[in-house]
Amino acid sequence: MKNHKQIISLLENLKLNGIIQNLDNELSAADEKKKSYLNFLKSLLDTEISYRTERRLRRNLAGAHFPVEKKLDDFKFDHVNGITKSDMSNLEDFIWLDNHVNLLLFGPPGLGKTHLAIAIGFKAIQAGYTVCFERVTSLVKLLKTADIQRSAGFRMNRILKSDLIIIDEIGYTPIERKEANLFFNLISELYEKASVIITSNKGFDDWAEMMGDEVMTVAMLDRLLHHSKVFNLSGKSYRIQKEKEE
Repeated sequence: MKNHKQIISLLENLKLNGIIQNLDNELSAADEKKKSYLNFLKSLLDTEISYRTERRLRRNLAGAHFPVEKKLDDFKFDHVNGITKSDMSNLEDFIWLDNHVNLLLFGPPGLGKTHLAIAIGFKAIQAGYTVCFERVTSLVKLLKTADIQRSAGFRMNRILKSDLIIIDEIGYTPIERKEANLFFNLISELYEKASVIITSNKGFDDWAEMMGDEVMTVAMLDRLLHHSKVFNLSGKSYRIQKEKEE
């Protein structure tokens, strides 16, 4: 018992919490299966790696701020034109993310743009990437208050350090010129350092009016489109179809 307590203390000093949680089970398994010292050590290290991987996954999911959980398997590809299961499968290797390529999802409301963006974000986190999700209205508030509110500044730091930033619902609410400038500066900061997924109900031609500055909008689109995959979605609103079915 004394040795057990000493070992736990040493593990605590080394912050090997995964091994601490599973030590007794691993000792029993080693005794039952007559494991060699090396196999026993490997089992202990495997439990620590699994613990840290799961902990990192939970931390990254919490930090992403997804409003809901969405899965690609639940998306109705047969109801939407402009994107296919094959397109999504090709994105799941995340080479585009390694190369800081942006994904731009355009189309009217109700086609599942947000669903796709969140589902891709979940997959990216499971693959080991860091992700942040923000609706554009929330993002603008963060940009405006980052210098005066600690929580906003902390969130912006996480966004700037993430591998993938999802900006949802651009075009649903007007953006003031000062806000558009802050947004442009963010896109410039992320350019070729991270990937951005944008969902919008407005096409490129409407962005200048939405942002209130044609020159700035052209410069921003130049950065977004330089390395990008664009999906123009069309079809009938999934929500409207669901209401009719009900």
